[in-house]
Amino acid sequence: MDTLSYKTISANKATAQKEWVVVDATGQTLGRMASKVAKLLRGKYKPSYTPHVDCGDNVIIINADKVVLTGNKWNDRVYLRYTGYPGGQREMTAAKLMEKGADRLVLKVVKGMLPKNRLGAALLKNLHVYAGNEHKHEAQEPKVIDINALK
Repeated sequence: MDTLSYKTISANKATAQKEWVVVDATGQTLGRMASKVAKLLRGKYKPSYTPHVDCGDNVIIINADKVVLTGNKWNDRVYLRYTGYPGGQREMTAAKLMEKGADRLVLKVVKGMLPKNRLGAALLKNLHVYAGNEHKHEAQEPKVIDINALK
């Protein structure tokens, strides 16, 4: 019996097959879209997924300003940040974050769904968010995917 066929293949930086994908956020619910984007960044949709390796895709999100929140979450949902000083915890609603920039809101939500370690920081660098329809990554020839088709 060939025992080599039973070996588990673990991906590493050299063998990871990374692609560039474009996700259109128009009309998408923020949390549902962000969780699927986090899984894309992690590489969980690939058969060669390895938990401790950056084997996910590079994701470009366009039209981030057209993302949707249901109910009264624009004003009730609170996002926290910390300045580093005593008493420096600041809070901001989703509407205020969107005013500062749509990319900030989407980045903050996706960052919360990634691991809280060095790997998560490296994965977040593979995410590129743009408020409008244009992006500057045409040279990478990204393929457009339908985020609703993913589980």
